[in-house]
Amino acid sequence: MAGVDLPFACDCGKLRGTLLGVSPTNGTRAECYCHDCRATELFAGQPDPAPGGVQLYQTVPDRVRFDAGLDQLAAFSLSETGLLRWQARCCGAVLFNTMRTPKVSFASFRTDRLADPSPLGPIVARAFARKPNGKRGHEGGWRFLMGFAGRALSRRVTGRWKDTPFFEPGTKTPVRDVYVVTDAERAALLPDG
Repeated sequence: MAGVDLPFACDCGKLRGTLLGVSPTNGTRAECYCHDCRATELFAGQPDPAPGGVQLYQTVPDRVRFDAGLDQLAAFSLSETGLLRWQARCCGAVLFNTMRTPKVSFASFRTDRLADPSPLGPIVARAFARKPNGKRGHEGGWRFLMGFAGRALSRRVTGRWKDTPFFEPGTKTPVRDVYVVTDAERAALLPDG
């Protein structure tokens, strides 16, 4: 399946970009119910997604282009070693998650930033979903992991891991200073755990 370019924007439209050449075969559509995804939304001033999940499209940074409002891009992390969470400073909209190093090509995109996410295909993986027995588990995890590993490995071998809008060229330095959420701030976000 040939990929399509899909425009995206933050809630107020100041920060805009394009997902390049995306399709169900070069990314994985997933839904995550983990505490970190929920805490990310709350810290960014967004509505609590619970009991629902956060819908994501797992792809690679070289498929991301920012077209306008790049000065509004901001980054934070829920811990010193956690994922980088990229948002629009202007309205708080969460846009992407990436690893802390560009050498692991991974960009998890919030699909609600698209006018129409249907070209991404159906959700094929669910993380930390509530099971009938009350416990949490994963569905489609193998497909998610294989897709992630294949995309990251191919970028590492070809050197395309260097093609990223999230890190300064040729470095491991993010293009924005990263605010690390304090333990107290995080505890206040989810007092129920």
